[in-house]
Amino acid sequence: MANWNDPNMAASGFGAGANAMDQAVDAGLRSYMLSVYNYMASGVLLTGIVALLAFQSGFTASMVGTPLMWVVMLAPLAFVLVLSFGINKLSTTAAQALFWVYAAVMGLSMSTIFIAFTGTSIATTFFATAAAFIGLSLYGYTTKKDLSGFGTFLIMGVVGILVAMLINLFLQSSALSMAISVIGVLLFAGLTAYDTQKIKSMYFYVRGTDFVGKSVVMGALTLYLDFVNMFTFLLNLMGNRE
Repeated sequence: MANWNDPNMAASGFGAGANAMDQAVDAGLRSYMLSVYNYMASGVLLTGIVALLAFQSGFTASMVGTPLMWVVMLAPLAFVLVLSFGINKLSTTAAQALFWVYAAVMGLSMSTIFIAFTGTSIATTFFATAAAFIGLSLYGYTTKKDLSGFGTFLIMGVVGILVAMLINLFLQSSALSMAISVIGVLLFAGLTAYDTQKIKSMYFYVRGTDFVGKSVVMGALTLYLDFVNMFTFLLNLMGNRE
């Protein structure tokens, strides 16, 4: 059975030219990637709708400063852990359902940005992130260069960012916050290209198996996280605060 967490990207057939594959495989890859992007984009859309509705309904304001806020903020992490470590035991339908619930809960968590930032700056940052994401993902999909060597560096960078963010909760340093945001944008920009290539290579492992549907969900989740994190860090840099 395929292992989504396997970092090995040297799949058989990876990087081969189109004329080295038959048309059926090429069509299958396009369909697979299109499914990943559709799930990812739908997840981002659902998150945005839930975030806006939560803010407009007054739910966001009512939970700020209460224990419920911590529950909402930490709940998405639980869904990511279940999907990441339990994907082999989940059915495709269950994985899909968890992805949609995760995207909705993430919307509740992100609704606080409407309190902190102006609507115009949120919209501007979103479209800037979308444009950057499309370009970076397209690069990751089309490049002949093997990006697997950057994986460890990028993941270690994310761990470093998380540690720095925890430290800054106590220091409250604006300079450190700015540095974290800049590095965060660069890291998730790199991860967008890296993850796209990894998802593309994963197709050659899972094609013709029962894991295809779950692989699509995990690919969508990975790119969703890249997009949301790049958006969040970029908003901290570009956003106009209320």
